[in-house]
Amino acid sequence: MSRDRQDRLPIAALLALATAAFITILTEALPAGLLPQMAQGLAVSQAWVGQTVTAYALGSLLAAMPLTAATQGLRRRPLLLAALAGFVIANTVTALSGSFALTMVARFLAGMAAGLLWALLAAYAARLVPEHRKGRAIAIAMVGTPVALSLGVPAGTFLGQWLGWRICFVGMSGLALLLMLWVRVQVPDLAGQAAGRRPSLGQVFQVAGVRPVLFVVLAFVLAHNILYTYIAPVLAALGMAGRIDRVLLVFGLASLPGIWLVGLLVDRHLRALTLASTILFGLSALALGLAGHEPALVYGAIAAWGLAFGGAATLFQTAIAKTAGDAADLAQSMLVTAWNLAIAGGGIAGGLLLERLGTAMFSPVLLLLLLSTLPVVWAARRHGFPAARA
Repeated sequence: MSRDRQDRLPIAALLALATAAFITILTEALPAGLLPQMAQGLAVSQAWVGQTVTAYALGSLLAAMPLTAATQGLRRRPLLLAALAGFVIANTVTALSGSFALTMVARFLAGMAAGLLWALLAAYAARLVPEHRKGRAIAIAMVGTPVALSLGVPAGTFLGQWLGWRICFVGMSGLALLLMLWVRVQVPDLAGQAAGRRPSLGQVFQVAGVRPVLFVVLAFVLAHNILYTYIAPVLAALGMAGRIDRVLLVFGLASLPGIWLVGLLVDRHLRALTLASTILFGLSALALGLAGHEPALVYGAIAAWGLAFGGAATLFQTAIAKTAGDAADLAQSMLVTAWNLAIAGGGIAGGLLLERLGTAMFSPVLLLLLLSTLPVVWAARRHGFPAARA
């Protein structure tokens, strides 16, 4: 077989995985754009509807590692289809439910499906290509994430305001059903782990390089979520309370070239890209702290933040997939758990900062978190974040 043939990426299969990521993120984030409509439909306050996002994250947090460990031996495509079927069921129940309690159960189940799906996606993409193309394959599989945040959530919010929020969840169920057919036709089936080669979670945690990657994920994503969750009061303090929609649009659009650039270079420059993304995010946090009431500086800082964060999922998932090797699925489940801990921690830590110290302390705290990752990435030059190769 020629080298060109070997290097050819299975685009149809990778885009199917990217669509799965799109559905996962859109299912998670859409209630945030439909709080008033869902609150009215379920006869609860907007604050309670906000907890549907919490229920989703909790499902992912609790299910990712045990579900992934329990399904190591199963063939990958049927498992992927089962996770997608979970979204079909959960989103359909959400669309039809008139009970807040039932909606919360459906959201928790959707989160469980997401935890399993996130653990599968990057490792699945990596196994479809040769070793030197793994990073690019993962980047394509992850492109659904920024697309969902920058385009899917605003479009879903508009559709929900126009046709009703229930139609949005029906639409996501329909999309998941179509994706199941796409996966069945275009995504190759892969074997699970043989019985004698299934490591435990503890063994994977001890693999050289896994712990540095997880620490960097936790600190980086915690910094991101403190800022993202409380961007409204941060902007209010900067005199830009009425520009939240435009600021988030800038962030979303800036994330798209970020994931493209990382996808182009990650196989050769994983370490340099991770350091550059962290430093760029740190400069963004510093600029926000010094911005005063200068909208141009704020927009520039937000664009830099989006650019830095756009490829972060690809960087971290590539790092842990290459580090863990055959145990990539279990390692990815740990990454999913760390990511969701950071989401929950961002809400808690940011709330405490806001109430006790105000938004002025956001910038120093973000800088401290991001600076803590730099020596870890630098030290993990052999395992975790290896130096560049030709």
